[in-house]
Amino acid sequence: MWIGVNQRNSIEYKAEKMEEKKVEEKMRILAECIRLQKVTVEITKKAMVEVQDSTNEGDDNTEEKLYNSYREEMHNKRDMIARQFDLAMDDLNQLNQIVTSKEYKRAEFGSVVETDGGSYFISISLGQVKHEGKLIFAVSPLAPVYKAFEGKKTGDSFSFRDKSFKIKDIY
Repeated sequence: MWIGVNQRNSIEYKAEKMEEKKVEEKMRILAECIRLQKVTVEITKKAMVEVQDSTNEGDDNTEEKLYNSYREEMHNKRDMIARQFDLAMDDLNQLNQIVTSKEYKRAEFGSVVETDGGSYFISISLGQVKHEGKLIFAVSPLAPVYKAFEGKKTGDSFSFRDKSFKIKDIY
């Protein structure tokens, strides 16, 4: 079957528009994930400051034995929250490295994978993210569900938790 120049240009134009829509959608999904992760960073930062302030309160050497025990507990808590803060910042940095304009053919970090069982944004472990009234699962490349479809392409099938799924689209 012969396709005329105008018909070919129309097909190419439609394909370009579809790709633009996918890039724009991925940009919005990424922006929402970044917003959520920034909230996590701020919450852990605030908790770290509150614990530090609590540790510094009453630093007047009275009842020193009891206070040293309390102070040690607060230091341990601060250190734990500091580790959580570092992890939250690492995740935020990972999100900021995603190139939304990249064309993905396979399921990999930075891609959106639409399946007949849900949509996944391969990024960091944020869980369910609401995007324009639709639920997207933001999952890390270490997540078991990602391992089930890692490297697969549109049209491929995979199994997860004794269920079969088909990949409808990747972008």
